[in-house]
Order: sequence, then C-alpha cells, then structure tokens
Amino acid sequence: MARALTLALALGILITTLWPSDAPPPPFTLRDKVLHFLAFAALILPMAVADPRRALALAPACIAFGAAIEIIQPAFGRGAEWLDLLADALGVGAGLFAGWLMGAVLRRR
Repeated sequence: MARALTLALALGILITTLWPSDAPPPPFTLRDKVLHFLAFAALILPMAVADPRRALALAPACIAFGAAIEIIQPAFGRGAEWLDLLADALGVGAGLFAGWLMGAVLRRR
C-alpha cells in the first residue's frame, strides 16, 4: 500500500511540476517553496511510516527525482530553480522524520 501511494504521489508531482504554464514564472515566492517542501515530504511519508529502512534508502532517489524535474522543466516551458530542489530535499528530510515518528507511535499500539 505504501509503495502504491508513493508511486501515485510521484506521478502527481511529476504531472503538476511539468504541466506547461502560460504565465511567466513567478518571482521567488515562499509559497512556491512551501509547496515543494510539502509535496516531497508527502512523497516519502508513506514509506517512512511503513518501512523506515526502505524509506531511508529511497530518500536519495526522491531528491534525485526532484533534481531531474528541475533539469527537464525548461523543456516544458517551466523555470528551473535550485531553491526548489533545496525545498524538495528539506521536504524529504522532514517527511522521513515525521514518518518515523508516526510509525513508531503506530507500532507501539
């Protein structure tokens, strides 16, 4: 179940980050970075709850996924930003931590 949810989230992130935008890219906004952070926290969270060891092994792949998105976004009329990748990586870390805490609480029950 956690794998399926993680794959569905990855697909959703991929679609929303590569969807062509008719508007020019917005200037740096905190809202955009928060959305990146939350998306990548959500991406790793199911695996972090269900299988913390696999989630830790998956974390670099999630960050690489964020990097790949930033690299290919210009081909879809979107802007690439290193700060987006930083927000992605911080989100992965936060998702790992939150998932480990949630998993520990659930396993105690």
